[in-house]
Amino acid sequence: MSSETSETVTVQSGERSGRRVFFAGGHGQIALLAQRRLAAEGHRPVGLIRRPEHADDLRAVGAEAVVFDLESQTAAELAEIITGADALVFAAGAGPNSGPGRKMTVDRDGAILLADAAELAGVRRYVVISALEADDFVVGSEEVFQIYLRAKAEADEIVRSRELDWTIVRPGGLTDADATGSVQVADRTGRGQIPRDDVAEVVTRLVVDGTGVRRQFEVISGDTPLREALAAL
Repeated sequence: MSSETSETVTVQSGERSGRRVFFAGGHGQIALLAQRRLAAEGHRPVGLIRRPEHADDLRAVGAEAVVFDLESQTAAELAEIITGADALVFAAGAGPNSGPGRKMTVDRDGAILLADAAELAGVRRYVVISALEADDFVVGSEEVFQIYLRAKAEADEIVRSRELDWTIVRPGGLTDADATGSVQVADRTGRGQIPRDDVAEVVTRLVVDGTGVRRQFEVISGDTPLREALAAL
């Protein structure tokens, strides 16, 4: 790991045992919600962040922070950081105001980089937050949302080919509403919305309970209690 390009930000959050879970895109909304949940359950979340000034936000939810740039650093450097982790979560994204190029370098290539690093580091559990109906992207379209779906679909395809204990979660339209604790989970759910906080709980349960290994599914709000829906995968 290069000392010039990676920096660990130590967070004093008390002694905790439990699972050590790394989040690529650790400052994202879902990642912060999931890290808060994990910390509250006694686990040890770590967020990879691009900007050192975001470390305080991770500290506030009980997580550690490591400065790492998915777009400029290598899988070997990342493998050094994540060695010994119990699980990895890809929650990174280029963001709504980014152009097509960064959809590919972050949403696609970042997920692949984390898979590469997982293999190098011997970390098997890997959860990817993808997108509803990602495989339905319009081939050849230059529209940014279609390129975003393509990026997610191509990353998911490569992750599925790896000898990892992967799970690919494809949530519906994300809202800031309070968690409901009830979802619909299926290979194809149809269009729908889901609170980010419910997605965070899905991710938390996947990495803590070990459900959904080598499964890809869509998830939207529904009538089935969340843990029951995941246990049926």
